Amino acid sequence: MTAPEKKLWFEFLREAPLRFTRQKPLADFVADFYCAGRQLVIEIDGDSHFDPVAEKRDRIRTAALKDQGIQVLRFTNAEVMQNFETVCEIILEALRESPENPPAR
Repeated sequence: MTAPEKKLWFEFLREAPLRFTRQKPLADFVADFYCAGRQLVIEIDGDSHFDPVAEKRDRIRTAALKDQGIQVLRFTNAEVMQNFETVCEIILEALRESPENPPAR
């Protein structure tokens, strides 16, 4: 795991109100973090995600997961490291929502 992934896992997700798993295979992808109870994927994007090819791949991946009824929340490394409380609040909001009514992001 990257430093931002470790921070999110050890300081929040492993003790979150609903269970998360790390590096969860879903279809042809591996999600950074997955909550089966809310069909919620959390992705932490580093610098490699911001070139045009990677951005297109991420859009395809998100669409494929959405087609399976899985919500995807994406955060940058910087967001996790510099705005940790806000990231956690957004995730908590998603966990409070029913799977049929995901929050906008």
